[in-house]
Order: sequence, then structure tokens, then C-alpha cells
Amino acid sequence: MVIPLLVPRPYVPVDPKDPMPVTNDEQTCSLFALVVYTYLDPIIFLGARVSHLRFDQLPPLSDTDYSKNLTKEAFPHLDPFVGAKRFGLLFGLLWVFRKRFMISALLIVAHAAAYFASPIGLYYILDYLETGKSSFKSDIRPWFWILSMFLGPVIRSLTFQWYSFINTKTLIQGEAILTQLIFEHSLRIQFKVENPDTKSGRSHGQESATAIAVPETAPTTEASIPTEDGEGNITVKAGSSSKPSKGKRASVSKVKKDGTKLKEMKAESANLIGKLNNLVTTDMRNILETRDFLMLFLFVPLQIFLCCAFLYQILGWSAFVGFACIVLLFPLPGYMAKLTQDIQRTRIKMTDARVQDISEAVSVVRMIKLFGWEKRMSDRIKDKRENELVWLWRLTTLEVLNQISNHLIPIVGMIMSYATYTVIMKQELTVSKIFSSISVFSMLRSQLDRIASQSVVLIQGKVSIERVDDFLRNTELLDAFLQETPIRNTSHCNQQAIGFNDATFSWSLGTNASLTSSELSRDFRLQINGELTFKSGCINLITGPTASGKTSMLMALLGEMHFISSTSNSWFNLPRDGGVAYAAQEPWIQNKTIRDNVLFGSPYDEIRYRKVIYQCALEQDLKIFDAGDETEVGEKGLTLSGGQKARVSLARAIYSPAKILLLDDVLAALDVHTSAWIVDKCFRGDLVMGRTVLLVTHNVDLAVPVSSYIVSIGSNGSILTQSRDAEIIENTLECSMESSPESSRDHEDLQVLNEENHPLCEAREEKSDHGRLVAAEEIAEGRIRWKSIKLYLAALGGKHPMVFFSSWAAGFLLTDWTNTFQTWLLGYWGSQYENHPASQVNVAYYLGQYTAILCTMTTVYTLTFVYYIFGMMRASRTVNNLLVESILGSTLRWLDETPTARIIARCTQDISAVDNPIPRQVSALTETGMSVITKFGVITIFTPVFFTPGLAVAGLCMYLGSIYLKAQLSVKREMSNARSPILSNFSAAITGIVSVRAYGAQALFKTENLQRIDHYVRTARISYNLNRWFGLRIDLLGSLFTVSLATYLVYSDRPVGAGNAGFSLNMCIDFCMMVMWLVRNFNNLEVEANSLERIQQYIDIEHEPKATDAGKPPASWPTSGELRVQNLSARYSQAGPDVLHDISFTVKSGERIGVVGRTGSGKSSLVLSLLRCIVTDGTIYYDGTPTNNLNLDVLRSNITVIPQTPELLSGTLRRNLDPFEEHSDADLNNALRDAGLFALQEELDGTRITLDSNITAGGANLSVGQRQILALARAMVRGSKLLILDEATSAIDYKTDAVIQATLRHRLASDVTVITVAHRLQTIMDSDKIMVLDAGRIVEFDTPTALLRQEDGMLKALVNRSADKSTLHSMAEGTTAVLCT
Repeated sequence: MVIPLLVPRPYVPVDPKDPMPVTNDEQTCSLFALVVYTYLDPIIFLGARVSHLRFDQLPPLSDTDYSKNLTKEAFPHLDPFVGAKRFGLLFGLLWVFRKRFMISALLIVAHAAAYFASPIGLYYILDYLETGKSSFKSDIRPWFWILSMFLGPVIRSLTFQWYSFINTKTLIQGEAILTQLIFEHSLRIQFKVENPDTKSGRSHGQESATAIAVPETAPTTEASIPTEDGEGNITVKAGSSSKPSKGKRASVSKVKKDGTKLKEMKAESANLIGKLNNLVTTDMRNILETRDFLMLFLFVPLQIFLCCAFLYQILGWSAFVGFACIVLLFPLPGYMAKLTQDIQRTRIKMTDARVQDISEAVSVVRMIKLFGWEKRMSDRIKDKRENELVWLWRLTTLEVLNQISNHLIPIVGMIMSYATYTVIMKQELTVSKIFSSISVFSMLRSQLDRIASQSVVLIQGKVSIERVDDFLRNTELLDAFLQETPIRNTSHCNQQAIGFNDATFSWSLGTNASLTSSELSRDFRLQINGELTFKSGCINLITGPTASGKTSMLMALLGEMHFISSTSNSWFNLPRDGGVAYAAQEPWIQNKTIRDNVLFGSPYDEIRYRKVIYQCALEQDLKIFDAGDETEVGEKGLTLSGGQKARVSLARAIYSPAKILLLDDVLAALDVHTSAWIVDKCFRGDLVMGRTVLLVTHNVDLAVPVSSYIVSIGSNGSILTQSRDAEIIENTLECSMESSPESSRDHEDLQVLNEENHPLCEAREEKSDHGRLVAAEEIAEGRIRWKSIKLYLAALGGKHPMVFFSSWAAGFLLTDWTNTFQTWLLGYWGSQYENHPASQVNVAYYLGQYTAILCTMTTVYTLTFVYYIFGMMRASRTVNNLLVESILGSTLRWLDETPTARIIARCTQDISAVDNPIPRQVSALTETGMSVITKFGVITIFTPVFFTPGLAVAGLCMYLGSIYLKAQLSVKREMSNARSPILSNFSAAITGIVSVRAYGAQALFKTENLQRIDHYVRTARISYNLNRWFGLRIDLLGSLFTVSLATYLVYSDRPVGAGNAGFSLNMCIDFCMMVMWLVRNFNNLEVEANSLERIQQYIDIEHEPKATDAGKPPASWPTSGELRVQNLSARYSQAGPDVLHDISFTVKSGERIGVVGRTGSGKSSLVLSLLRCIVTDGTIYYDGTPTNNLNLDVLRSNITVIPQTPELLSGTLRRNLDPFEEHSDADLNNALRDAGLFALQEELDGTRITLDSNITAGGANLSVGQRQILALARAMVRGSKLLILDEATSAIDYKTDAVIQATLRHRLASDVTVITVAHRLQTIMDSDKIMVLDAGRIVEFDTPTALLRQEDGMLKALVNRSADKSTLHSMAEGTTAVLCT
């Protein structure tokens, strides 16, 4: 029997074809080692020796925990697309882990039975002390009952720890499965225009919830396709649209019928991003915390039944009186639980709203800083936080009241039982009966407490699992995943054809017919009548004005829009057997090296790779970076300029083996010469030859010569022309304001002049550590620093910490003393029956005393905890505000180095810990600490001989806790940091979802996510198992101490009396339990305080100077746009080299300045230095005031920068233009008109954007060109005297660009200074002056005419190499009309 328990077990791999290279001791250790967790001894003692346990020092992950194995087994029961039945997520999870739940049920039964060994043993021991040996009721000797008081708790601990072992393993595996399930389902979502009032479509026959985000979209378009003429060319007039046939969409009546849900949908849609973050953080946590549901549904009823049986044996039928009182009072906590559920639902919505604001603020934090909106955005987040804290206050207060009621109800039942037993039944309430029944009533109270606490947990989990289930089953999906998908009748077309026939596409399956016309209706319809087929094996050009539907045509081909069959011959086709590559208008760049971004999972072919780098004009860029193509580009490509990101995205498409390339305006972010290089070297190169290319571009003149087929879309969305003859396009294209060099190009002199538009592109000195930008997340070592603990305690104490902590501690101490005294009073009452008959014992007196003490204790405790809740709310508010203000006040450099996922994790996961676990652990630690002191003092008073053993037990517990904690802290820190990479991968995939699906790279991202989940599971499993190691040993020590005291009391020659013996044993049991909980609570607090440590790290970051009273300018400042720069030098860090060198220049108020220069010349550095975003020397005078003395928010709020990639907020267009409600609608509409929006929409009937139009997060439901127009309008609304345009019109067609330039020349106030950084020379050639930068110095700065007269001048060289040289000279001389007629 013994030897098999000690023999190691053989390793049995889950997959015999893929065994583990190094096994985990958990799989091979002996059964004895597995039960008592001695296989964890090596990691425990290693953790005690080293300052920090590294990840590679942890035991390897068992193959039973591999996420690929878990998902393979679980998905058929959970994922509807892998065969799961429609029983819901909850039942699916129950089925997946059914075997473990059955084993857990058996352990729970054994655990419940073992609980009663101690009360039974205590009863007989006290009875023995009361009656003596002669009249002892039991034939069994006292040593047996003493032994039962030892074995019972040991068995109870073994069963509980083994139950917890199975349960936590299920928890971690469930988290892995659900995380991967949510991730994979996110890859199926139809990313559509999601307005708050839009009723979404359906999935699996149900009405859908909202999607996450959307790619670039365009207005509703109708494309009429005519017949061929005799020449074989296809020319058309705008035809009428055909009505789409009935698709899978909600009817108007259905929407009206469900009109009551529109407000709820509006809130849910607006908070969608926050909701998704919560799904994989807060909701995941709530779901997994319901793992103890068996304790509620099995253990609690079983315990209550056994308690009833025991008490009936001790107190007779009077026990049922107490039970009746408990039953009558039990609806009270049930009602509170119902209130808790309602409050919890509302609180989650408030949390969603805050997380949405946080996520959005983090995503556009650079815009917030450049606009000087830090304080205003911080105030907005604080308001959302206040709303959340109101409901958190209600929830916490209700939970406390519920716990108190559950604590009092069994005590009331106990009092009624005692009263009935003594007053009515006239029985003697002896010491043995009192203390044994007290322990059982305490067990009963624990079960009611469990009902209260776990009911809340289950309610929260139920709400969260419903949210996840709703996301999995009711989210609008791509057509490929819908049960009812319109038939694509491709029998009428060549299976290799690329195109459409009588096809209609929509972003939504629903309808907006019930919405007001003021909404941005955009129930998008791309409607193509007739046949449109692209030519294979060549470049197909798609051109048209901004928002005409060019990108939507690509999205339709990729299947990103819903296909609606118009006729029986309707079809669209994009053959994927040869592969598809896609380069988005907004380049999607991963947080990896440049090489990894280009390869994108394809095998490395050095020859092909070198060709791609050369043809995509990246060679010069790679020379800039110290690490070359091994340079990490940061999140969203932060280290790259707009042009570099576009070329990396293009290089990815060119390098891929795909036969079909979809390129969406890849030339927009490039200057004319780089664009010419791309066209000449890449589009005419051998890597593109023979591949089918669909190229969307505004740069028509440059792209026409390499195009074999051209489709021209009109401003109203109609197909103007489609032709195989490039010459026919000349009669239908809009006038192009800029031509590209063609036959006259000098190939030898052609240089790559990438315009850099991001501050870091010029910070070459910042690249170090072999190209690494984003440092590995810092992991603290050793114990939690006092500074982190102090952060919370200072916030908890507020302005008067001594008053708060002394009052709070005094309340808890008084509560504990009162509780101890009432226990002694019961023992004293019972001891009266030893010397007096029952008739002489004043029952009413003792009952009255006990009741009065109980009421006093309850009142004090309630007031104390409510007082503490005030401190909790203050701490939650203060810590959150400190974190938000710290992040918003950080430097741009820090933001570039820090992934968004890490910031969001601090503001969600770690703030959630501040709201709940940390304050509860602080309170629990304080209460248990005072209880240990009180109970140890009482034991010492009644049994002084146990003073030393008590200290020894406490010391040994502290030692075990210390070595456990050192290992646990290291593992917990690794575990916390292992979460962020999962969120980062989730975010990266969702951001580039269109590219991921276009490339067919879903499997690549799924595998990556599985690997990151495995990394997390490896740390989480060992973390929970360490708890089992510690808990078992502490329980064993407590049992030994209790048995020692019981043995002393029974066999000692110094009798202490049955009453005092019962009181001492009761205190001893409580002392052992409290010592265990003291160590455990201390450990739990240090573990949870890891969140405080992580928050403290982000509070201690580098910050920009804070605002002061001395930095406020006069109220009238600025009165002009005059700018004077003297000896300006700039660098990106204090120790870094200068990127600007002693620059001096003066700009008069109202002048228009153009800025040009080569890569790394300092253009972006100059812009940032004007805003003091980088370290500067020298002086900048703005309207005569030196800016180095101004507060940053004042300076930046009076300078407006429009970046190449504008950032928009979710909400209405009005909120984007005027987020703080400072202007009238008339002013906002004037700004939109001046920015060119009205000119753009003059031909777009029914699809106009108004101030009430809803903009999704990041402006995702608008094209890039539209976003640039809105950003320009926002700048005009601000009314700054200094306006800086950094490639602000690169994605806008030439006609709209001309309208904008005319506005900048004629509609701005005469004292507004405009500085324009542009690729298009025509954009700046009529400027008052042009500044040419090179290597951080001004090499030319004069009027355009003066610069064009300079021999060997840089500007003159740029102009002379342009095909429209004469036009540029005319513009410089002021003789050419600005607008094209």
C-alpha cells in the first residue's frame, strides 16, 4: 500500500507524436508527492534563494495544459463554427470539464463530512471535563476525540486543497480556452460602419450586436455598367440603380417594434471598444471566479443538513426553532442579492464607459497632447470614473450589509435555540453543548456568508458569461460565416475572373429607415449594375474623387461587405487559390522588426527580399536605422513616418507569393520622386510582372502609363469609364494639379526623398539595443516596495490619515474585543450549571447581556466598515486620477516606447484590483491581525504555558509564509506581465483585421495567440499550485497546536474548569485559523499589491513640465501669428545628439511658409520643437512671448497641428469639431464648408455628413481623405494664430486639395500664420516663403521666386526634376490660377 504511493509515475504524452522534451514534475511525481505538493519544494526553495524567479526557471508547461490541445478538445462544444450546439457557453463549459466537476463533487462531500470531526471531539472532551471520568457519557477514551480533532482538520485540508488544485487547473484552462475562443471569433466579425443608432444585422438567425471597428469605408454608391461600343471600350453615363432584393436584414417594422432598444444599443455601440477590453479582462475574471459554484450548490446544502442533524442531537427540537428563524429571515439576503445583481449590471456599464474613454484617449493620446487637451480629457475620464464609483459605492455597501445580515441571521437563530432550550424545554445549557454548538452555528454562519458572497460572484459571472455568449452568437459576421448567405452564382463567370455582375454590397444587414435624417445614415450600398471585370496579369487602375467608393470596391472583393443578390445572375469573384495580398490606405504595421513586417510569415528568400527592399525604395531608410531591417518599429509603426509605413506595407504585399495584389492608395504618403521610383522600379519590375494588381490612387498621371486597365469612378459613385485603352481616360479624369515625371525623368539623379512625418523618424540616436524600441516590461524583484503600498494607504487615509486609520483600527479592535467577550460570556453562562440547578440560573439576564453585546458589536462593525468604504472610494478615485494624469502628462518618447496594451492593462486590470481585491485584503489583514493579538492574549491569560508554543507556531507560520511569498511574488509578477502580450496580439489582429483576412493569415495569428496563452498558463498554473503547498502546511500546524492544547487541558494536573477550557479551545481554534488567515491575507495583499507596483511604475515615468501660475500668458495672447526663432537646437533626449542645429528664422504674422527637405532633414523635429514636445535649446518667440516660459497646455492650445494621419474621437461630428462645446453650430458648419467637405458632398445625394453624424472610434467609418478634411475643419474651429499642416492633404484628391488650399489662402484671418510640410510641390509653391532643411539646418529660406533663381539650389533641383516644371514656376510667380477649371 505504501510503496505504490511513493513510486514516481510514468509520463504519458497527450499526443504520442509530440511528447514534451522536458517533463513537468506534476506529471511524473509519486502520488504522495502529488497529494502533499512536495514536488513543488524545489521551486519554493529556489525562490527563497534568488532575488527573482525568472520565467525560464519555472517548471515547463505540461502538455495537458497546452492551449492547442485544450482548444482542440473544447471547441467542438463551445464554438458554433466547430460544431457546438446552441446550448450556450455555460453548458458547453460544464460539459468540457464534466469529469473534473464530478471528482470535485466527491471531494466536497468528503470535505463536508470531515468538518464535523472537530465539533464532535470538542463536545466529548468538554463533557469529559465537566463530568469527570466517572460519569463520562462515552465509552471511547478522550485520546480518541483528541485524535479526531487532529485528523478531521487534516482530512478536511487535504480534500479542500485537492479540490482547489483541480478547480484552479480548470480555471486556468478555461481562461485559455475562452481567450482563444474570443480571439478566433473576432477574426470572423464583419467590420462595418457602426453608428450608435444603427440596428445591426443577424448572425445565426439572431439580431446581431455591434462589431469592433471598421476599415476605411466610403459613401453609398451606385455604379452603372453600360455595354461596349464598337471600339471595344466601355463608356457609361450614370445610370439608375436597381433595387436590391430581399437580403438577410431586419425589416423597418422590426426596427420600429424594437425601438425601445435603440437607446440601449446606442450606449453599447459607443462603448464597444471598452466592452471588448472588458471581455478579455474583467468579464473573463468574473467568469473564472465562479469556479466554486459546486461549493454553493453542493457543499452549502450538505453542510446545512449536517449542521441541523448535529444541533438536533445536542439541543433537541429547540434547534428547529433556530432553523425556523433562519428560514424566515433568509429572504432578506435573497432580496439584497437581487439588488446586487441589478447594481452590478449598471456598474459594469459604467466601467465599460470609462474603459471606452480610457482606450480612446490612449489611442489618440498624441493628438490630445499636441492640442493641449490633457486636463480636459483627464476631467472627462474623471467624470466617467465618478459615475462608476457611485455605483461601486452602492455595490460595496450593499455587499457589506448583506454579509452582516448573513452573519447575524445564524446568531439570531442560535439565540432563539438557546432561549427555547433553557426557557421552554427547561434544559441545562452546559459548556459542552454551548461550545460545540457555537462551532456548528459558526459553520452555519459561514455557509450563509458563502451564499451571500458567492451569490454575488455567481451573479457577476452570469452577467459576464451572458456578455461573452452574446458576443460569440449575436455579433454580425462576414457572409462566409452566416447561415443564410446570398447565393453567389459564379456559374456565369470564369472562376479565375476578378470582378462583379449586378452586385450590391452593404456594410450592415440592417436598415436605418427608422432613424432621423440627421444621422449619418450610411446604410452603405455599393451597387454595381452590369458586369465589371478586371484584367488579369496586369495593373488595373481605380481612380476617383475622395469618398467615391474606391476602397469599398476592394472591400467588397475581399468579402468584407455583405453581398446582396440583385438578380439571378448576380455574382462577384476574387480567386484566392493563388493567394491575395493587400496594402491598406492606412498602413497596418506590426510591433515587430521591419524584416518581420515585410516577411509576414513567408519564408526568407534573401534575393527576393533584397529586390523588394530596393524596388520599394527602402534601402535609404534602412541605412538611417542603426539596426537596419532588424529595427523594431514599435506599436502601429511608431518609429516610421507615414511614407515609410506605406512602403513597408507595400513591400509586404510585393514580397508575398500572392498572385493578386490589392493596393489602396499606397502612393498618397510619398513625395513625387519616391512615387516615381515605386512606379518605375516596382510596378514595372519583375516582381510585379504577371501578377494581377488593383491599384487605387489619386496620382493618376503617374500611374496611367503602367496601367493596362482603368476604372474611373465619379464623385456620385457612378462608373464614369472603364477601358483597356489608357488614352480614353483623358476625357473623363478630373484635372490633376500635379504630374509626375515620365519620359523626361533622369534615372541617375532620381533620389528617394521620403518625407518623414513622425517625430521618431529623425531620432536616429534613440535606436539602440540592436534596434529594440519597446523594452521588455519591467519586472520588480524582491518584496513589494513600501512606496507602492504607501501609494494606496496615502490615498485611503486622505487629508487626515491619522484620524482615519486610528478611528478605523479602533472600530475593528472594539469589534473583536466585544466578540471575544461574548464568547467568554456564553462559557460563563454554561459554567453556572456546574454549581447551580437550572432553575437558579438567570437565563433572561444572560440572554439580555449577550443580545446587548451582539447589538453593540454589530453597530460598531457596521459603522466602522461604512467609514472604511468612504476611504475605499477615495483611494479608488485618487489612484485612478494619479494614473490617468501621469499617462496624459508623459512625454511623447515614453508613449512611443510603451505599447497601448500595457497602458490599458494598468487602467483596467490593475485599477480593478484597486477597486476590490486590494481594499478587501487591507481590511482583512487588519481584522485578522487584531484578532490574532486578542486571541493569543486570551490563550496566554487562561493557559500561560502555551505562550511559548503559540509564539513558535506563529513564527513557523511566518517562516513558511516568507519562503512561499518570495516564490509567489516572482511568479505573480511574471504572470501579470504575461497578460499584456495576449492583449497586444488581440489588438494588433483587430487593428489589421482586413489585412489579416486578405492575406489569409488567420492561422498565423491564432498560432501566435496560442503561444502567448501558453506563456501565461505556465506562470498561472505554478502560481495557484504554490497556494496549495502553503495552505496544506499551515493547516497542519494549526491542527497540531489545537491538539496540543486539548491534550494539556485533558491530562494536565492543573484543571482550569470546563468553561475556561471550552473558551480556551475555542480561542485556540480561532487563533490557529486567524494565524493562517493573517499569513494568507498578508501574502494575498502582497500578491495583489503587484497591481499597485505596476501602477506606481507608470506614475514614476518621465513627465512634461506641469502648469504653473507663472506660465500663464496675458488673457489677450496671442494677438498675432508672428513667430521668431533664435538659435534653436533640439534633441529627443537629454543625453541624445542634436537633430536641429542653431536654427534661426522669423515668420511674420499671416505669412504662409512651405517646408521641404530630405529624409532626416529635421522637418518633423522643427514642428515638435515649436510645440516643445522634445528637448530644446534657444528661444522661440510666439507673438513676442518666449514659449519656454509658457505652460504647455496654453502653448499647444494656441497652435494647431494637422498630421498626415488624423485622429478622431467616437461620437458625433459635432463632438469631434468642438469636443468641449465652445462654439455654435454656425461656426462649425462654416469650418466644414471652408475645409472642403461641402464641395466634396455637392454631388453625393442622400449621404451627406452633418454635425449629428456619428463617427466611430478613430473615424473608422470615414475614408482617410474625409478624416483629413474633418481634421482641417477642427483646426479652423480652434482659431489658432499658428496653423501647421504636416502632409495634411496627402489622401485627398486634387480637386478637393485645391479647394482646401484656396481656403488656406483666402478664408483664414489675415494674421493666421500657416506652416505647411508637403510632398506635393504645388501645395507649397505659392507660399510666401519656402524653407529647405537638410541635416537639421536651414539651407534655404526665401520666397519661391528667389529660391528658383539660385543656381544649384535644392528647391530648384526638385522643381526641375518635376514634369510640371512650368506650372510650378508659374505658381511661384503668381500667374497661375490655383483652382483647376
